[in-house]
Amino acid sequence: MNPNVLAPVLLAPLLLPAPPPASPTAVWPLGPPRPPLVRGWQPPATPYAAGHRGVDLAAPPGTPVRAAAGGRVTFAGPVGGRGVLTITLPAPEGTTPLRITYEPVRPRTATGAQVRTGEVVALTADDRASHCAAACLHWGLRRGDTYLNPLALLPPSLLRRAPSRLLPPGPVRSAA
Repeated sequence: MNPNVLAPVLLAPLLLPAPPPASPTAVWPLGPPRPPLVRGWQPPATPYAAGHRGVDLAAPPGTPVRAAAGGRVTFAGPVGGRGVLTITLPAPEGTTPLRITYEPVRPRTATGAQVRTGEVVALTADDRASHCAAACLHWGLRRGDTYLNPLALLPPSLLRRAPSRLLPPGPVRSAA
């Protein structure tokens, strides 16, 4: 075999651009540690019915908010006097993309920016008019006009709590 023909074939993989890094799975938008869930997903029976179209996570003002998944910031600004940040996730052509929303926040990323999973995109804001009794982050998820449970983005391993450890009752006696 002619080595002049074989060399380009062997070197071709080294000359090609590296593939994009594998996208990490979704992450909690707050933490670590895992944030306490203040109020869960309660889908409305009809589009205009009562319900809770997302989840509320306990977070004092100034807490860093991370992109639960990578995508493009498609909105960062006030809505009704409350700071909102929206990240639109990549989707196959011809399909409706998912959109993650966070509120109340002070965006740290501009509209149009590409963000990676886990990147800090905002800080929680002080919002006394919030629907939470205490400070929280409202985390929402939509596909088109349909509200979805944002916890569905997370892998099952992040939804489970660590097992409890049972301790013996009373003081432990040392063997002497």
